[in-house]
Amino acid sequence: MLVNQKAERMSLTERVYGALKQEIFDFALLPGDRFTEKEVAERMSASRTPVREALTLLQREGFVDVLFRAGWQVKPFDFHKFDQLYELRIILEQAAVRKLCEMDGKPDLDALKNFWLVAASDRQDDGPTVREADERFHIHLVEACGNEEMARVHHNITERLRIIRRIDFTQRPRIEATYQEHAKILRTIIKRRAEQAQLLLKSHIEESQAEVRKITLHMLHEARQTQSPPRSA
Repeated sequence: MLVNQKAERMSLTERVYGALKQEIFDFALLPGDRFTEKEVAERMSASRTPVREALTLLQREGFVDVLFRAGWQVKPFDFHKFDQLYELRIILEQAAVRKLCEMDGKPDLDALKNFWLVAASDRQDDGPTVREADERFHIHLVEACGNEEMARVHHNITERLRIIRRIDFTQRPRIEATYQEHAKILRTIIKRRAEQAQLLLKSHIEESQAEVRKITLHMLHEARQTQSPPRSA
């Protein structure tokens, strides 16, 4: 009985966690918004315990902060911090690309080639599908170089940047540009041109970073215009 109760609670925690995270991603909960566990529990028909557990998970991932005697708050966007994460991401991925170009034998890039090195007529055009494939592209490059600690740090950075990177594929031109840029990076790695691959990768990430910042600021402005009244504790 106790085992079943624990499993049921964990399932409810996961449901609340997923719902809250999606609300943050969709800007239904805006950066800076305040709320209480009671409000979330009532809105999601859940008890306070799974709500608190879900919020604790989101806090660990950097999406919310707990306020002393004042409930919770969606963590305000810190673009300076995002810029630092992008800088570290570029360093890690450039190092990985160099290792791939210099390693003995051919790196395992078949999965990436099968998705990105295809004819234009065979390309995916669904934003969420391309977004997931894009994230996997960069993760795969780091994992393929064989340094587990580098991959672990890179995964952590990917998680922390996902809240803004996820909106980079809401427009068709960004999908097309990503296909073209990923293809160039892959072909350059296959030819073992390390410096060229590093430059292409750096340019690709920086362009995405600029687009993400612009789209995020626009979406935040639009969400604030339509949100009434603002949430508070």
